[in-house]
Amino acid sequence: MKLLFGYSSRIYVVDCEHINRAGGFLLASNHISHFDPPIISSVARRKIDWMAMAEFFPIPGLGHFLKAVDAFPAARDRADRKTIRSAIERLKDGRIVGVFPEGGIRDGARSLLGGAPLRPGASTLAHMAGVPIVPCVILGSDRLYAKRNWLPLRRTPVWIAFGQAISHFPELEKSVARARIEQELADGFQRLYAELRRKFQLTRDDLPHPPRERMRSQPKNPRRRLHRAAANAVDFAMCVSMNLVQSRHRLNGRSAEEMDRYVVECEKLTPHEYYAAPKDVGLIAAIQNGNRFSLTWRSPIETEFPRNNVARADFFPCGRGKAAPTVFMLHALMSATHIGYWRWAARFNELGWNACFVHLPYHYSRVPPGHWNGELAITADLIRNAEGLRQGVIEVRQLIGALRDHGYGEFGILGTSYGGWIGALLAMVERDLRFVALMCPIVNVEHAIWQNPGTAFMRRELRRAKIAPELVARHFHLSSPLHNEPACDPARVLFVSGDFDLIARPADIDAIQQKWRGSELLRVPQGHFGYRVMRETVTRLKERGF
Repeated sequence: MKLLFGYSSRIYVVDCEHINRAGGFLLASNHISHFDPPIISSVARRKIDWMAMAEFFPIPGLGHFLKAVDAFPAARDRADRKTIRSAIERLKDGRIVGVFPEGGIRDGARSLLGGAPLRPGASTLAHMAGVPIVPCVILGSDRLYAKRNWLPLRRTPVWIAFGQAISHFPELEKSVARARIEQELADGFQRLYAELRRKFQLTRDDLPHPPRERMRSQPKNPRRRLHRAAANAVDFAMCVSMNLVQSRHRLNGRSAEEMDRYVVECEKLTPHEYYAAPKDVGLIAAIQNGNRFSLTWRSPIETEFPRNNVARADFFPCGRGKAAPTVFMLHALMSATHIGYWRWAARFNELGWNACFVHLPYHYSRVPPGHWNGELAITADLIRNAEGLRQGVIEVRQLIGALRDHGYGEFGILGTSYGGWIGALLAMVERDLRFVALMCPIVNVEHAIWQNPGTAFMRRELRRAKIAPELVARHFHLSSPLHNEPACDPARVLFVSGDFDLIARPADIDAIQQKWRGSELLRVPQGHFGYRVMRETVTRLKERGF
């Protein structure tokens, strides 16, 4: 089996020491394919006695093979005393017994990874035998159902994580102990599942699919290849431009010390404290009924650039006025023009929504003299980057508060790229939002800084200034949506991912959509830069009745 799966797969294992512990214990794993038992056995130094479906044993050849590897039959629809007795004997002899608590191959909502309840057999068996349970999560093995993944050199990736042993709680009463084991086991599965997705940046395609879906051959699509090539070319060109712009901004010799002081102060704060929005009386007074108007007010965060210290938003009321909900449109980094957003504001007015186009820090009316639109929003100066994000979030929160005080009721967020980043941060601190639509948002700050092709010059400057990734990571609890949870209802969050995006990777958006359980993911065949994503996002919002 090691030879077979060494040829066909690249197997990545997390915390293998938990499976190689001494003594007898129960190994409980999720089940996504018939390949799971031999793959898991191939990475363990100890032999595993698998509890297999009784229907397999009468099959000529297969039954002999299962007996030869010390597997033993189990009925799925009833408790078999012979099976239980055999399992307990093996466990008390110090052997490993492998079980699949789901009772069969499961994916999606029917699987324990998708939140389905565990069958009680594993906890009962562990308690009766007086042994611990080691949880295991395997992903990727279901892709071996596709014949093409057995071709030479394909080596389909498979990911396996083993958790710490869970006690059988001998000190507790039987019913209480079994309930405690089940809860600890369910939590262990979810932790391992989240760890694999985060550690290996797994995409939706990497996660479990039905075997029949994997077996279907997918026809080649020349147009999709062309779209990918064109999207990658545009994204690459834009990344080159971003690096050229960043090259105008070099760090000083005190940057590491300044960053350390800033992070130390920020570590004391929660997101709600960091993004706390003071009430602005002048902003409330400036809001009035009528035709389109612009709102300007003093930003609560002072920067070294006077023009950036004046916040601005263009408000487009619809005919319903205060009775209508309001959508805040948060534009992308270095957005070329406001005209497209104003046109979408008119579309929202037709749909019965008020629209508010926010001038984010260092953009449009807030561009300091001698600089490009948005040039100062993202540079190697990470403190300015963080304060710009903070400034954007607080100003939108001030707008929401002022409109609410003025009689406006419901609010939605529509953010793109950099604006999507700010929108995701808003979702972390604003509870009462009708929807949050995030198009190609920057959600993984770690990747955005240290791997993104658009920040190559930034990385060079950070390394030259000896600013380590570990120092930057200490700010992620405030600035990285992927490292946080939403304050609003996740069911009202729509993530929109570009299939060919080189900047906001689909893997990162898949990961945050899985972490923000209940949110929705929409995939669009484009790169980071394109107009299709906006059309499909608004269409999806209309379909959902937002």
